[in-house]
Amino acid sequence: MTIKKIQLPLQTVSLVLGFMVWVILSSLMPFIKESIKLTPSQLTWVTAIPILFGSVMRVPVGYWTNRYGARKLFAISFILLFAPIYWVSQADSFGDLIMGGFFLGIGGAVFSVGVTSLPKYYPKERHGFVNGIYGIGNLGTALSTFGAPVIANQIGWSKTVLLYSVLLVVMAVLNFFAGDRKEPRVQTALVEQVKSVSGNSKLWLLCLFYFLTFGSFVAFTVYLPNFLVSSFHLSKVDAGMRTGGFIVLATAMRPIGGYLGDKFNPFKILMFVFAGLTVAGILLSFAPTMTWYTVGCLTIAFCAGTGNGTIFKLVPMYFTKQAGIANGIISAMGGLGGFFPPLLLTFLFKLTGHYAIGFMALSQFALASLILIVWMFYQEKLGLSAKIIENTVEGIMVTDTTGKIHSVNAAFTELTGYEAKEVVGMTPSILKSGKQDRGFYDTMWDTIRSQGFWQGEIWNRKKNGDVYLEWLTISAVKNDAGDVVYYSGMFSDITKQRGFI
Repeated sequence: MTIKKIQLPLQTVSLVLGFMVWVILSSLMPFIKESIKLTPSQLTWVTAIPILFGSVMRVPVGYWTNRYGARKLFAISFILLFAPIYWVSQADSFGDLIMGGFFLGIGGAVFSVGVTSLPKYYPKERHGFVNGIYGIGNLGTALSTFGAPVIANQIGWSKTVLLYSVLLVVMAVLNFFAGDRKEPRVQTALVEQVKSVSGNSKLWLLCLFYFLTFGSFVAFTVYLPNFLVSSFHLSKVDAGMRTGGFIVLATAMRPIGGYLGDKFNPFKILMFVFAGLTVAGILLSFAPTMTWYTVGCLTIAFCAGTGNGTIFKLVPMYFTKQAGIANGIISAMGGLGGFFPPLLLTFLFKLTGHYAIGFMALSQFALASLILIVWMFYQEKLGLSAKIIENTVEGIMVTDTTGKIHSVNAAFTELTGYEAKEVVGMTPSILKSGKQDRGFYDTMWDTIRSQGFWQGEIWNRKKNGDVYLEWLTISAVKNDAGDVVYYSGMFSDITKQRGFI
């Protein structure tokens, strides 16, 4: 196995450990609050602070990964985590937990490392699935939520925290020796990279969507253990197991969401995601029984996990050349999405005595996102149509980058005799006359790749078998990031003009 091939499993396992450390305090909170007296407000801040710092740090971590490589970022992060692990294990006050929890946020910040580094090793068509596999690192939260309470029951929460230091040593060493020392680097200054993406409205829409999907995942992961104990009077281990189930489902759906984003239109997948979150939020707002509460939470896990994987399929579509900083900003917003809901829920509970308004706010937030993703979907389609109309009023055939026909216009049907339903999904070879050899087509595509377009005469064949001469212009259609996403062929029949009839 080459050094490049092991980066996906290595970085995924590294993220698992990062997330395990990130949620130590929330996983063990039912035990910690028995030895350190905390008010409900203090308890919320202790579990939220790691989320805040981990989220904010994702922006520079994404930038540093592009500049120094994943190997150094993971190894250094795990070494730095030794200090807060020891500090938290010795904590005996609210201030100690806040201080230690602040630097535990490094564990969540490492998420930006993989989403920045791994796409460099794979073609764009697999980015959704690859980022989805890396997102399985979310399983680290489940491992802590499942395992930490069980171990703490036996040896106490303080010693349980210290056990994480052993894993940090192992993974720091693995990254140092097995990480890719020759990972491609980007040296552009941070401010310049931020400027290059900040003016793109699509960045902020993706931030909004990830704020909701990943934020829901983090918020429920952090809040459920203590919420289930206090609201439904479950045992600490039972609450941890149920929260772990939520995490496992959300994590399992992440690579599936990435795969679906690769296979189908990612906008349509996100429509389904936000519709599901809207319904789940409404269900939870009615303060249901444990059974219906479970249904609502698992629906959120299913939709949030799917959305998390699909959103990162959209990132390289718009920000291929600025992936590091774009991933950092979007993932930071996702983390912040997990910081604010617990604080809001606590405030609303103190104000009203229940959580209904908070869950209803989730549903309305999801509904707004659903409306926006529908708008983006149709804007994308209109944008393609506008580009074509601007370039020609003649016969049009649009293919994707794999050569399959994406769409044709009415003039195409009139000139060739083929209806759109007969050619969409086929390749342009359906029109070949056989008068041009392989060398002709190779030269044509070399010109398109180097100059962005080709113009010339070409013999093609109509549906009825007639061979005709056409004047053809093929243009590369690029997205906002400057990447070719379609090829547009514009043509007219010039057989009569050339005197062949």
